Amino acid sequence: MHIPSARDLAMHNDWWAAGWDHVLPRQGFPLTMLIGTASRPDFTGSLDELLQELFEGHWGMIGGDLGGVLTFSWPDEEWDYEAAPEGREANEAHRWETFGAMLTAAGYPVPKTVRDLSELNLTWGLARREETPDDARWSMPAALPLPGDLLPGDAELAKRLDRIRWTLRTGPLVDALINHLVDDLGEPREILTSLDRLAAAASQDADDVRIALAELVQSGDAQVQRDQEPADAERLEAHQRFRLVMNWDHFHENRVQLTIKGDDT
Repeated sequence: MHIPSARDLAMHNDWWAAGWDHVLPRQGFPLTMLIGTASRPDFTGSLDELLQELFEGHWGMIGGDLGGVLTFSWPDEEWDYEAAPEGREANEAHRWETFGAMLTAAGYPVPKTVRDLSELNLTWGLARREETPDDARWSMPAALPLPGDLLPGDAELAKRLDRIRWTLRTGPLVDALINHLVDDLGEPREILTSLDRLAAAASQDADDVRIALAELVQSGDAQVQRDQEPADAERLEAHQRFRLVMNWDHFHENRVQLTIKGDDT
């Protein structure tokens, strides 16, 4: 058996899109990383054994070991009183009240330790553990279940998670289109074009360009017009001509764009 090293830590690609980091205590992230590492084909054993091999049994990111107490904030971090003026203790109490009510309503025990949370991960299907007389083998599903599929949530949280998933889905598509508009066309205020033309110029699929345009319009960064009237970007035919009107001031004020090319990847 090969034991991974700390530099081999693996994270499930679906973690951010699923939105569990907005629901679970902060240790949910490193725990998922630990389980993802345990799920590699060349590892068998317990999470305790993996933690011992990786960090000699103590990992600060997870709060120590699997017996560590769960928290929603980092105990040693400087508190942001602008974001949460009520202070750490009141914020922590409120987060636990909300989290506890959500789990209790769904019939799940409220975890207190990282080990408790690891068992909930198994119950929820975020992870699988196959026990044998000699060891344990871990695995994770290709797509993580969504919090809303397992837990009752408030409308505001559901809306926020939907928005995050949409942004993660559309972000790379928007970046590819913006790279063409900026690098190739020099940030034009408006252009007369079509989905087919933009797709060819940006090396994208026409459906992906349609999604990117819909995101730009929804965010207030652009307008799509036909015959001088607003048009629905999601209903454009690939060949239809339309006028794309960009609001670059709004775009630059509200977005952070990272462009990585060539050998920088």
